[in-house]
Amino acid sequence: MTFQPIVIAVMGPAGSGKTNFINKLTGIREEALQLRTHTQAIKEYTVNKDRQYVFVDFPGFDDTCRPDRDILRTIAEWLEKKYRANVKLSGIVYTHCITDNLTPRSVCKNLEMFSRLCGDKAAGGVRLVTTMWDRVKSREPAERAVMHIETVWKPLIDAGARHKRFEENSWRCAWGIIQDLTGEGKALLLQEELVDLKRGLNETTVGQDLYKRFQKLQHEQKKRIKQLQEETKGQRDRELVKAEQQRIQAEVQQTQEEMKKLEISTFRRLVLRCAENTLPASAITVEQDIFAEAADCVNESDCVIL
Repeated sequence: MTFQPIVIAVMGPAGSGKTNFINKLTGIREEALQLRTHTQAIKEYTVNKDRQYVFVDFPGFDDTCRPDRDILRTIAEWLEKKYRANVKLSGIVYTHCITDNLTPRSVCKNLEMFSRLCGDKAAGGVRLVTTMWDRVKSREPAERAVMHIETVWKPLIDAGARHKRFEENSWRCAWGIIQDLTGEGKALLLQEELVDLKRGLNETTVGQDLYKRFQKLQHEQKKRIKQLQEETKGQRDRELVKAEQQRIQAEVQQTQEEMKKLEISTFRRLVLRCAENTLPASAITVEQDIFAEAADCVNESDCVIL
């Protein structure tokens, strides 16, 4: 009897221990070139054990050199290709460094985007892995951090995800975390939307979440420009303020271009609205009071509503 390979994705923010975790699973020494250098492409690592395992390293949504839309498209194309080939992920490992704060925007963004593309049907195969326990100097603060992290992760955990600790930086501990991820998993929400519902990437739950993020960013950028305009009044060194204003205006233009690529036409919005009763399980809703600043729209009238 021929078994299909066990395919496990590894996701998470840069610096959260993804590379090290994969190193321990595969025995391959893949160096992170620099702390802020991020994976540009999706990498697959094959390990032949009692079964064939394929570990897939996905880029995070915090690359300063690459737009989030491009990263999302890279991930979506890989997931769509595999789903069309009848290959489903057996599980997903999402890494978070135990010593990291959960409040930085990049960390919130990665978790929000992950939950939106995953959906609740596939959450049973998700392992939320806290890493770098070997760097913990005092156990008590670390345990308090775990309580906070599990509160933030509660919607995912309630949907079936499990928190695992990568406490011992070893091959044995890494394999122990993924040992029960051997069956065929559920399709991700993003895969169902792209293939089964024949949606464009900009029409998916995660695509629209990204659009709303750009709306929020654009609002903040324009607000900052107004502040700078006020600062120029009565300022002696107006050239510095003007240079900063021009820099932000360039960022506004870039944000507008990214938003335009994610816009949905009025006709398509009507079509999607008529078909909304056929939607698959909705994306996990992360608690609004924790992620409001990172995920909410500027105001409801600015949102692209499906």
